[in-house]
Formats: sequence, structure tokens, C-alpha cells
Amino acid sequence: MKKNLSTLICYSVLLFSNLAFCQVKLASWNIRHMGKSKSGESIAFMAKTMRNYDVIAIQEVVAGSGGAQAVARLADELNRTGSKWDYTVSEPTEGGTYSSERYAYLWKPSRLKLHKKAWLDLDCIEDFEREPYFITFKYKGEIFTLVNIHALPKSKQPEKELKHLKLYPNLYPEENFIFLGDFNLPQSHTVFNPLKSMGFVPALVKQKTTLKMKCKAGECLASEYDNAFVDTNAFMILESGIYSFYEFFPDLKSARKISDHVPVWVEFDFR
Repeated sequence: MKKNLSTLICYSVLLFSNLAFCQVKLASWNIRHMGKSKSGESIAFMAKTMRNYDVIAIQEVVAGSGGAQAVARLADELNRTGSKWDYTVSEPTEGGTYSSERYAYLWKPSRLKLHKKAWLDLDCIEDFEREPYFITFKYKGEIFTLVNIHALPKSKQPEKELKHLKLYPNLYPEENFIFLGDFNLPQSHTVFNPLKSMGFVPALVKQKTTLKMKCKAGECLASEYDNAFVDTNAFMILESGIYSFYEFFPDLKSARKISDHVPVWVEFDFR
């Protein structure tokens, strides 16, 4: 009996270890005006905020050289937190002359292998003011593609460009997509219904992700803009949430020097 129990315990531990080993923790963060204006102290704070994720997608990196340099500074600071990090920064987006910016990805090469270099979808610059930024990773034989998005401001009707996201799964049927970033719309908007009908589900539901100017009656968040849409045909969402970094600051004015959005995250496994 003791031998059988010992065998069962060992098998359970091995099974749990294998399951845990197949999980990826992904984050997305719109870091407001990520460029020269970010102090060394701010960069160090960001690194501490992000260090426990496997891969991070960033929006609103400044289009000028200062944006790419700020991401390099962040990667260098992340390398001081105990793990090796790689990163890539996009060229400035081309879809909108007056709204051009960059995207970035940072990841732990010990966890994820770059399977396909990141690319801006230049085929859709007429459809998006800031064309999406793709990257493909391999994790223990499993391949997945992230699509980093910063949609039009809500006042400019982001649904006009977000409606094109439904085309990607059919255009690239071999890709296992996760759409993530700042959509400037809540996940409940009807523009996401086609994606949902294909099996994509939002990691967050009824979760506000942008900072108010001031907290009112204990409420510091304003709008449901940031999210990740995960293809449940390929992945299982294990856990998701936001990182309330503003709680480490005396007020929202101080926190907004880092960003006016909180990071959103999702931990997923492969089916």
C-alpha cells in the first residue's frame, strides 16, 4: 500500500510539473510616451513590474530614436532582475502621419524561442492608423503568434479598424493568434463578436484598465480598453488580471508619469 501511495504521489508531482512547465505568462502594457522622458527611476520601476512575465507587449513607444532607446534601457534593467531578456522594437507605423509610433516586445529566451521575427503588417496600412505588430514564438514544440494593437482613440471610432481583425484567422489559418493591446473599446463592443464566434475570448471582462486623473470614492480606474483575445481552439486561459502599479504611488498624478494604463496579463496553456 505504501509503495502504491508513493508511486501515486511521484506521478502526481511529475504530472503537475509538466502542466506547470507548459504555461506561459503574457502581459501587455500601453506605456504612455515611452521615450526620452522616462527617467532611470521610472525604467527601474517598470522592470520590477514586468520581471515575472515571460513575454511583454508594449504600445505607445515614441516613434523617434528615443523610443527605441527607452526600450533598450528597459531591457537592460530587466536583465538586472535575475533573468536574461531579449527585445525587439518596430519601425514607426505608417498608417497615420500624425499618430505614428512604435511597438515593442520583450521576452525571456530561457522560456520562449523566437520562431519568426517580428513584423508590422504593412499590407493593411490603409485599414489601420497604427498597423498591428506580429511576432511568433515557439514554446516546447508549441507555436503561437501575438498581434500587438494600438487602436484609434475612442473619439475616432476604433471599430472602423478593429473590424478587420476578424480577417486574420482566415488569412493565416496556420497561425495560433492572440490579439492583445489597447483597443480603446470594451470587450463587450459588437465589433469583437466575429472574433468571439470563432472561439476568441477576452482575458478580462468588465475590468477597467485606464487611470483616472484622481481617485474618486476609492475608484481609480476609468475605462475598459486594454485586453487580450485568446483563441480557445488553441489555448486555455488559466488566470488573468491587471497589475495595479499605481498603488505604489502617493497619487495618480505621480503614477501617470509611468503610464495612464495598467498592465494587463494572462496565463495560458496549450490544448
